[in-house]
Amino acid sequence: MKFLLLRLFLLVVLVCAALAGAYWWVALRPLPLPGPVVDFTVQRGQNMRQAANTIAAAGVPVHPEELYWIARAAGKAERILAGSYEVHDGLTLWQLILKLSSGDVSQAGLTVVEGWNFRQLRAAVEAHAFLSQDAAGLSDAEILQRIGAGETHPEGLFFPDTYLFDKHSSALALYRRAYLAMQAQLASAWEAREPGLPLASPYEALILASIIEKETGRAEERGLVASVFVNRLRIGMRLQTDPTVIYGYGAEFEGRLRRRHLDTDHPWNTYTRVGLPPTPIALPGRDSLLAALRPAQSDFFYFVARGDGTSEFSRNLNDHNRAVNRYQRAGRGS
Repeated sequence: MKFLLLRLFLLVVLVCAALAGAYWWVALRPLPLPGPVVDFTVQRGQNMRQAANTIAAAGVPVHPEELYWIARAAGKAERILAGSYEVHDGLTLWQLILKLSSGDVSQAGLTVVEGWNFRQLRAAVEAHAFLSQDAAGLSDAEILQRIGAGETHPEGLFFPDTYLFDKHSSALALYRRAYLAMQAQLASAWEAREPGLPLASPYEALILASIIEKETGRAEERGLVASVFVNRLRIGMRLQTDPTVIYGYGAEFEGRLRRRHLDTDHPWNTYTRVGLPPTPIALPGRDSLLAALRPAQSDFFYFVARGDGTSEFSRNLNDHNRAVNRYQRAGRGS
C-alpha cells in the first residue's frame, strides 16, 4: 500500500513537472509575430484575462488562456498596468508578461514649436497618429472648456515643449498638459517681474511675450526687442509691429505684407491702434516670457532687421529711417 502511494506521489510530481516544463517552454519561446512590431493598449480597469484577449485581438500570436494562466502562476496577473505597449519580433511570452507587470509602455511624442499659433498646434495634434482624437470636431472654445481653461480665446495659452505620452493618449489630455505648463511658466515669470512695467496682468505679459517671440531673430536680442515695446507702451506710442497685423488676417493672409494691410484697421493692427492687441498672436517660449517681464534697460524706440537675423536699434525716428534705408531699402522697419 505504501509502495502504491509512493508511486502515485511520484506520478503526480512527474505530471506537475511535465506541465511546468510545458508552460515554461511556451513562456520562453519567441512569439512568431506577423510583422516586426505589434502595438496594443491595455485599458484602465482591464484584468489579466481581458488584457489577454485584447493582446490576442491586436495580432500578437498568443492563446489568451495560456497567457492568463502563466501570468497567474507567476504571481503577475494582478500586477498588470494600463497603457500602450509594443511587442517586437523575438519577444517571448514571459517577456511580454514582465512588460505588462512593470508598466514598460511605449511612448510617442509631440514637439510644440515656439512661435506656432493655435491653428498650427491643432493641425499637429490632429495629424498625430498616436493621439486619440477626442478633440476633433470641437470648436476652440469647446476645447478650452473641456480642459478647464477660463479664457475664451486659445491663442498663446499652450507652452511650447516636447510632450511624451502613452500611445493612443487623449488629445484633450495633451492640450491640458500644455495649458497647465503655460500657466505655471507665466505665473513664475510674473512673480519675478520688474517693478513698474506698463502691464496690468499676466495675460498682458503673455500678449507682449508672443509679439517678442515673433519679432526676434536672435535669442540674445529678446531683451532689447522687449525694451522697445515697453518704452512705446509707457508713452502711449503705437507698437507698429508687423506680426500682429499678419495675425489679424489669419489663414487669409497671402504671404506678403503690403501697405493696404497696415492701413486696414482690425483689432490686432498695432499700426492703427494704440496699446497691446486683444490676445496673444503665438505661443511664446520661456525666454520670451522672461524678456517681456524683465526687459533690457534702454532708450530705444525702434528696430529694423539687418537681413542676417540681427536687428539695428535706434533711439529716434531719423536714425531709424537711416537704418531702414541702409538695410531694407524696399521695406519697412518695426
